[in-house]
Amino acid sequence: MDRLLFGDNQFFGVNHMSEEKARAQAMRFQDFESVMGVLDSAQAEGIKTFMCTTHERVAQIVDRVQERPDDYRDFVFYPCMPYAHKYANAVTEHGPLEAVRRLLPDEGLVSTALRGGRALATKDIEGLVTMLVDAEMAMFRGVTTPVIFLQNVVVDLLLGLGFDEAFAIFARHVRARYGAEPGFITMNLPRLLDALDRVEVRNPIVCSNMNKLGFRMCGGIEAYREALDEREFRAVAMSVYASGALRPEEAFEWIAQFPKIESVVFGASSAANIRGTRLVVDEVWLPRLAT
Repeated sequence: MDRLLFGDNQFFGVNHMSEEKARAQAMRFQDFESVMGVLDSAQAEGIKTFMCTTHERVAQIVDRVQERPDDYRDFVFYPCMPYAHKYANAVTEHGPLEAVRRLLPDEGLVSTALRGGRALATKDIEGLVTMLVDAEMAMFRGVTTPVIFLQNVVVDLLLGLGFDEAFAIFARHVRARYGAEPGFITMNLPRLLDALDRVEVRNPIVCSNMNKLGFRMCGGIEAYREALDEREFRAVAMSVYASGALRPEEAFEWIAQFPKIESVVFGASSAANIRGTRLVVDEVWLPRLAT
């Protein structure tokens, strides 16, 4: 994995500290070329991994990358699924049956539908999980997706239900069908690592909030420190700035304490902010990794 991964929250009006800023970003990025301008700025700074939800507008980005292969030669996607609002909106607008039809992948529609029907009829959870993954991955045909993440909205629900086997099902399917590494996003890193150990998902890629202030780190910052020091997993840190409460230098000085952190995912809405993060990484984080 690259050290810096570019996230998509800013494109879809997500900001954990300011609703006003979130609304302004959502309005600005209704223009697709504004989205691509920011992604091009990230690529110009050497950031070529886009960690994105399966929002329907991401399909436009996939199309652009496919249309201009010379411009996006090394560009890769890390899909994060499911995008829950997409399902809720589809059911509201079209009803449950039409929503399912619209969201299933076109390729293998009949076999996928039959597999889904059998899953529902027999409570075959593995069939249902793999059907939904395939539906979400349909938009990424023809582009590189070396890591596929299960979103925290599902991961943490499964944790609460105690359904650990679903993580193993997801991991097996992602590896077998897409030749990708499975990743998991969570708001409770220590508890997820315990669950993945129980179903023998070894050395998993796990993305979670990790920052100096303990912002949105369920289980407490000391439990995260212990996990980063002692557990076997590949850590991806998000919310490293604690949603703007930390200066970049301060945030990455804390990150640099933990060699287990392989990557940081961040969002930015301007070329200047992207460059600022890249410079701080070069000055504060990377030198510590080399020692």
